[in-house]
Amino acid sequence: MPQHPDFARGLSVGIIMDGNGRWAKQRGLPRTAGHKKGAEVFQQIADYCDRIGLASVYFYAFSTENWKRPAEEVGAIMRLFGEYLVRAFDYKSRNNRIVFLGERAALDPRHQQLMAEIERDTADRTGMVLNIAVNYGGRQEITRAARLLAQEAAAGRLDPAAITEETLAARLYTAGQKDPDLILRPSGEKRLSNFMLWQAAYAEMVDMEVLWPDFTPAHLDAAIAEYNRRSRRFGGI
Repeated sequence: MPQHPDFARGLSVGIIMDGNGRWAKQRGLPRTAGHKKGAEVFQQIADYCDRIGLASVYFYAFSTENWKRPAEEVGAIMRLFGEYLVRAFDYKSRNNRIVFLGERAALDPRHQQLMAEIERDTADRTGMVLNIAVNYGGRQEITRAARLLAQEAAAGRLDPAAITEETLAARLYTAGQKDPDLILRPSGEKRLSNFMLWQAAYAEMVDMEVLWPDFTPAHLDAAIAEYNRRSRRFGGI
C-alpha cells in the first residue's frame, strides 16, 4: 500500500472483472474454474476496498450480453452468484451497504428474494457502498430511466420541459450514489463494454495487463496511484 494513509479515501471505483476464461484456458482448465477463482478474487478485492476507505465500488459481474455464452458457463456463474448471496457477501461482519444493479426479472426468484433482503438489511449502513452489477447493461439502464420518465410524463406527474440530467440520473440504478472517479479494467482490453455509460462521463480509465483471477490489492493500489497522478479538468482549463 502507498505510504499516504488516505491515498484512496472517499474515491469511487468501478471494476470490470475481465479475463476469467482466458486465465483458465492458459492453465488447461475449464472456463468455469476461471470464474470460481475470479469470485474468490472479487471477495478479496471488495474487502481491500473497504479497508482503504473507498466511498463506493462498482463490480461488473454479469452483463446483459453475457447470456450469449454457453449455458454451462452461464449456469456456473449464476451458481457462484447464488453462493455469495447465501453468504450475504460477508455483510453481517461489515458496515457496508450492498446494492445490486441490473434487471432482476431474468434471475432465479430465490436470488431475487435474497438480493432484496440484503439490500434491505444494509440500507442504513454508513460505510462503503458495495455495488454488484448483475444482468446489467449501460444502454439498458438509460433506456429504463427514459421509460420511467416517459411514464411519469404521460401520467401528468412530470413536465417534459422540466427533465434535466439530474432527473434522469435519479431514475438510474445508481440513483443517489457518487459517479465513479476511476474505472479500471484488467485483462488489457480498452473498452467499457456497456458498463456505466452515463456515470462514466468523466471517469478516469485505467487498463491493466493482468487477468482478473491474478488481480491483487497491489494492482488496485497501482491503478489508484495512476488516477492520483492525473489532472482532472472536467472540460475546463
